[in-house]
Amino acid sequence: MKTVQVISIFVLAAGSLAAQPAGAPDQVTVEQAVQEAVERNLNLLAERYNLSIADARIITAKLRPNPVVSAGLDYVDFLRAFSHENQGGPTEYNLRTDFTLERGGKRDRRIEVARTSREVAQLQLLNTTRTLVLDVQNAFVDVQQAKDNLALARENLQAFQSIVEVNATRLRAGDLAKVELVRTQVAALQFQSAVRLAESKLKVAGNKLQSLMGRTSPSPSFDVVGALRRDADPVVLETVDAQAAEMRPDLLALRKDQARSLAEIRSQMAQGKVDFTVGTEYHREFHNGNANALGFFFSAPLPVWNRNQGEIERARQEQEQIKARIRAAEADVRNEVRNAWVQYATSRGLLESIEHDLLEQAREVRTTMEYSYRRGEASLVEFLDAQRAFNDARQSTNDARADFARSLYTIDAISGRAVR
Repeated sequence: MKTVQVISIFVLAAGSLAAQPAGAPDQVTVEQAVQEAVERNLNLLAERYNLSIADARIITAKLRPNPVVSAGLDYVDFLRAFSHENQGGPTEYNLRTDFTLERGGKRDRRIEVARTSREVAQLQLLNTTRTLVLDVQNAFVDVQQAKDNLALARENLQAFQSIVEVNATRLRAGDLAKVELVRTQVAALQFQSAVRLAESKLKVAGNKLQSLMGRTSPSPSFDVVGALRRDADPVVLETVDAQAAEMRPDLLALRKDQARSLAEIRSQMAQGKVDFTVGTEYHREFHNGNANALGFFFSAPLPVWNRNQGEIERARQEQEQIKARIRAAEADVRNEVRNAWVQYATSRGLLESIEHDLLEQAREVRTTMEYSYRRGEASLVEFLDAQRAFNDARQSTNDARADFARSLYTIDAISGRAVR
């Protein structure tokens, strides 16, 4: 029941189908991006129709068989007008009504199957939401990473533009060869190309995120706010494994589908029970005087050969198939949890190592070489090597921070906490 309540919150949060909400903010946090995606993602909106379809099937399951009305007119002497010798009468007419009496609790079994099928659809919708949330969070991290890479590229370009200005001044003073100025100008152009490439990647990442959020017309001024996620508390593997076994919507959907399969077996067994048909008929005959009669009827098929054995066996085999699927899904989830935790532990250790060791050393070397190059004590090649090492260190830091944030979001998605 708690799971169904959580799913209902997501369903009720769905807004009307729209390309883009009116007054949609250009700057969003990760929580705002997830909320807008849950409300307006086009694929998720289409998936929600499965609940309406399931509701319609419940209505169908509740319906009872319609009565049958028959009217007849017989022994009409239509040749009497042409020949007095024809004696086709007397004319009779009748009105009959038949009712089907369902046995074996067929209607209750149909309703049970339809309702459990709807619960399966609810959990499948929740699992689709879980996947969407993870996709939005990863796309959000992609934008954050692209922004950091763009900031690094612009910082490098600005630094080299200042070097070019210093070298131009030194060339005018006769303290530098022209070829040295050209080399620094070429390096600055390379960094300018890196800025353009970083800007392009940022725009692509932003468009992807807006598409996941349900915006069909991306805004050119779209931006994300907030720092990359970085939880201080360590993740315990056993805790994540237990949460996944208890809260993963796809596992819960399979377990609920097992209950639906049991209801399907009961329904097919009920279908094997024969139904009774009872009827009444009013009969009127015209012959000299009028004759009125009332009749009662009862009929039932004889279950000699067809007792719905095939469908009962099919439902039982489906039950065994679902059990096998549950075992396979539980194994897959445990494997996903282990892999996600390994990714988390690796990215966390790598980030700490880069920030505490590599980045600071690369920054000190770059600063020292820049100072020496400005004073003419180091060559451009040495300075470029130091700059390249610093860029690699900064780029590795950006990648490690993004990977660590993604690993945290993946842990939440795999454990099922992302939609709780």
